[in-house]
Amino acid sequence: QVQLVESGGGLVQAGGSLRLSCATSRNIFSFNAMGWYRQVPGKQRELVAAITWGRSTYYATSVEGRFTFSKDSAKNTVYLQMNSLKPEDTAVYYCAAGTDYPNGMDYWGKGTLVTVSS
Repeated sequence: QVQLVESGGGLVQAGGSLRLSCATSRNIFSFNAMGWYRQVPGKQRELVAAITWGRSTYYATSVEGRFTFSKDSAKNTVYLQMNSLKPEDTAVYYCAAGTDYPNGMDYWGKGTLVTVSS
C-alpha cells in the first residue's frame, strides 16, 4: 500500500511563506507524475501544481510565480514552496501520485490545512 504523508501546513499571515512536504513510501520515480491539489469546503478540488518526470512542471495560473514544486529523490519527498501567500490560498492541500497521469492520480495523502489570514 502506497502512503503519502503531507506536512507543513499551518496559519500564516498574508504575504508570508510556507513549505509543504509530502513523503512517500515508494520511490518517487515509480510514479510517472506527482501533484499538489487543494480544496476549499464546498468547492471542487483543484490542481495547484504537477510534475511529470522529464517534463516541465505545471502550475495553476493563480499560483504561478509564487509556488514552486521541488523534489528530493533521496528522501522520496516532494515539496511545495509557497510564497507571497494570499487569503484565497486558504485550503486543505493534498499530495497525489499517479502511474498513468494525466489519466488521474492513483494515490492521495490525507491533506494538510493551510490558513492565510489577511
